[in-house]
Amino acid sequence: MAERPGLDDAGAGLAPVETIVGVGPVLAAALGRVGLTRVQDLWFHLPLRYEDRTRITPLADLRGGEHAQVLGTIEAVERGFAFRPQLKVALRERTHTLLLRFFHFNRAQAEQLRPGMQLLCYGEVRLGARGLEMVHPQYRRVDPQVPPTLDAALSPVHPTTEGLGQRRLANVIAKGLALLPPEPELELIPAPLLRRCGLASLRGALLYVHRPPPDAPVEALMRGTHPAQVRLAFEELLARHLSLRSMRERVRRKMAPSLGGSGHLRRRLLANLGFALTGAQQRVVGEVLHDLALSHPMLRLVQGDVGSGKTVVAALAALAAVESGYQVALMAPTELLAEQHRRSFAAWLSPLGIEVEWMAGKQQGKARERALQRVADGAPVVVGTNALMQEGVSFARLGLVIVDEQHRFGVQQRLALRAKGDGGDQVPHQLVLTATPIPRTLAMSEYADLDVSSIDELPPGRTPVHTIAVSSARRSEVIQRLRTACAEGRQVYWVCTLIEESEQLRAQAAEVTHAELVQALPGTRVALLHGRMKAGEKQATMQAFKAGGISVLVATTVIEVGVDVPNASLMVIENSERLGLAQLHQLRGRVGRGSTASDCVLLYQPPLGRLARERLQVLRETHDGFRIAERDLELRGPGELLGTRQTGQVAFRVADLARDAHLLPMVQQVGEAMLGHYPQQSSRLIERWLGSALLYADA
Repeated sequence: MAERPGLDDAGAGLAPVETIVGVGPVLAAALGRVGLTRVQDLWFHLPLRYEDRTRITPLADLRGGEHAQVLGTIEAVERGFAFRPQLKVALRERTHTLLLRFFHFNRAQAEQLRPGMQLLCYGEVRLGARGLEMVHPQYRRVDPQVPPTLDAALSPVHPTTEGLGQRRLANVIAKGLALLPPEPELELIPAPLLRRCGLASLRGALLYVHRPPPDAPVEALMRGTHPAQVRLAFEELLARHLSLRSMRERVRRKMAPSLGGSGHLRRRLLANLGFALTGAQQRVVGEVLHDLALSHPMLRLVQGDVGSGKTVVAALAALAAVESGYQVALMAPTELLAEQHRRSFAAWLSPLGIEVEWMAGKQQGKARERALQRVADGAPVVVGTNALMQEGVSFARLGLVIVDEQHRFGVQQRLALRAKGDGGDQVPHQLVLTATPIPRTLAMSEYADLDVSSIDELPPGRTPVHTIAVSSARRSEVIQRLRTACAEGRQVYWVCTLIEESEQLRAQAAEVTHAELVQALPGTRVALLHGRMKAGEKQATMQAFKAGGISVLVATTVIEVGVDVPNASLMVIENSERLGLAQLHQLRGRVGRGSTASDCVLLYQPPLGRLARERLQVLRETHDGFRIAERDLELRGPGELLGTRQTGQVAFRVADLARDAHLLPMVQQVGEAMLGHYPQQSSRLIERWLGSALLYADA
């Protein structure tokens, strides 16, 4: 048993890991790389999954996609070279054979594996070209005359890092678990609230998930639905919820300028638009204006499907700030999207006598100096990329921050922009826009610090997009379809998922596709657009396409949001099976913006897996962005739905938002009670689960 640090039980968890016997500076550094710096970090470093080495699965019962332990005799060994060296071992049990395949092996290993030898192997079963196989299984030689020794319990697999093996990590975690205090001292959720939830003991849950007993229900543990896992998922969701709500309350305690204004600029803009706002837009504008008129900071997320008209809502909010004598900063994740916003705002606001300032990273020399000076002098509306947050950018009176597609920014970036208007106790209002509809489950968890408004109605005149999925084997037919569309005067997007060739992803590069289409469509104007082009080139290409000077635009996903070309009525998306539903839906939203019937062709590489087939089927069945987002959450998880996780966004250790959605209403109830009556326990619970993530708690 590990030696206890010189602390009482309640404080043992806060002791550094170096206080554990056997943890020296080198091991402590390795543990630190996965966030394990205190003893309690070890308690909550939960298994990613379990390996079941308690039993042997007959080869006849193996199924593709499952992990299994098998016992068999080597029937044949073959060394070959197909694209790269490989070692193939045929393992036989009675009348069935399993292929073991190794790509990384040495000569000694190859010579040790001989026909007649019996092996105990563990690995993932896959369906190969010639039947079931395991690639790089773990194995050991066993005596055919002696039954092999099997594990007595499930083997937990923990998140780890280079230089920190599973066995070594498990040993340290075991020593840490020996320091678990008694239940009353470990528990941070007050007993009355815990009884209301009917949850298991925290101490018991931790010991169970780290050391499942031999009779543990394997399927429940593998699915993450065992009561012990539910107990831990609840506490993790609660800690995240408390963190976001605490952050919200800290911001709310600050003051913000009351942005009411007379409304004369907003009325003029509405009169000049040439179209009427939808009922949903009017409702959301009312919610935003109500918040802006208050003297505490607005924290509002406006979500809406592609083409629902979020930019107009943002412009009306901006005018409320301008009418009140304050500046507005609008930040977008890419120059292309930021430029689209600048053009829209300039078209609407310039007739009102309001100039729109541009701030991008590639501005240099005197142009940048002049822009910086105008912003410092009080330029009313500033649009740009994360260049808005750079050192040297100073606002005179920043009253409203608008962030588009906020999940693409790191937390520090959003903090930096808000700080530009932080004048002691006064901070700017915040309006967040997203074209990725947020499922209710995700909003309850990831956006508990924001009020959510939904534009759930599309403007009249939008035509539904007919969506079909086509195998890449029929590529020539798709190109013929392009030829016909261009002959009819229609414009086409051809979207590639990568810029460069990649054998691993087998994705067509944009340059290769561009060259292919130029050759296949003589006399047709085919242009290329990707993120590595210079900003000026990208803008010129996009303007030429919008003006009708280009018939086919071969592009990467930089055109995912913000691009509006009503005459574009056909979209082809390469390798569509590799993208999430939300991203595919946003891409599809670039067509169908005019009165012409529009089509979206989802090109895929066969054979399609079950998950990919389900995703593409959802796209074919519905145009409802909210339903699509719900399915994307179920099929891909929150990290995929929100885009690549940025610095400061913490992944869940045990909770799964799709699986554990039923816990969220109770999480909210307990969270409200704890913030109101048990603030000290709330803070300790946040610190227990989020630790260093508290650095970003004011994001």
